[in-house]
Amino acid sequence: MVLLFGPTGVGKTELIRKLSGRDFEVISADSMQVYRGMDIGTAKPDPVLRQQIPHHLIDIRNPDEQFHLGDFIRLADEAVLDILRKGRLPVISGGTAYYFKHFLYGLPEAPSSDPEIRAELAEIVRKEGLKPLREMLRRVDPFSAGRIDDNDAYRIQRALEVYMSSGRPLSSFRVPDTMREGLDPLIIGLCRPREELYRRIDRRVEQMFEAGLRSEVESLRQAGCSSEDPGMKAIGYREFFEAEQEPLPRIQTASRRYAKRQLTFFRALSGTIWMNPGDHEKILQKIYSFLSFRKESISRISSVSIE
Repeated sequence: MVLLFGPTGVGKTELIRKLSGRDFEVISADSMQVYRGMDIGTAKPDPVLRQQIPHHLIDIRNPDEQFHLGDFIRLADEAVLDILRKGRLPVISGGTAYYFKHFLYGLPEAPSSDPEIRAELAEIVRKEGLKPLREMLRRVDPFSAGRIDDNDAYRIQRALEVYMSSGRPLSSFRVPDTMREGLDPLIIGLCRPREELYRRIDRRVEQMFEAGLRSEVESLRQAGCSSEDPGMKAIGYREFFEAEQEPLPRIQTASRRYAKRQLTFFRALSGTIWMNPGDHEKILQKIYSFLSFRKESISRISSVSIE
């Protein structure tokens, strides 16, 4: 498979457009593109591109439904095998950094979910917001608190759930550091000079508003979505539920900060070939060379019938 990642606004979709639908299918590694009705603010690939190159793990949840890391790994594994059986090469592309890390190395050895504790924490959020949980996490697991975004409700609740069920902070559980068996990835990271990337992000947010982001959020409100729904925690949506200030500049600022955190996380992934997406010919040559060397393996997999 090919893993293609980079910060928001770097140009991943532009590069995907240059691939052939005969040879590739894309698995989205974006934690918010899984939600239906959230098209503009999550920069989903447009219908034309999705018709040219099949995409997986897009529009598979409603905004009020949770989508966990384990869900991503399970569904991505299934999609990889499905694509290989068709004789095509899977391209896992997106910007949710911890999806890539745990897809490559597996899940940490933390306790499984406890429905009662999860419900208790969710009730606190419903009544008092996320702030009490953030403060609690800083007290019991400051290391995890420092690594988790202040608005990432799922990961904050998960870290507290682990502590409350085991008596140990999430950061004390071993995170796998060897790649899962059976993976043969080409790992490409996309990056641009910081000022160029920030200009692209600011312009992209402006284009979202021009495309009707405000109307999209209002339609979601009318459909019953609230600020507590998992989908509405995304940058570009949560700002509309916050204090009555112009959301555009706040979305731009939040997106730039998020891009900085993404790059920090991505740079810790070993084996990554870093390239500027402007050098698309070099990137495509590397991907197609990888495909040509793996044709025999793909053919073997596609010839196997699995009940």
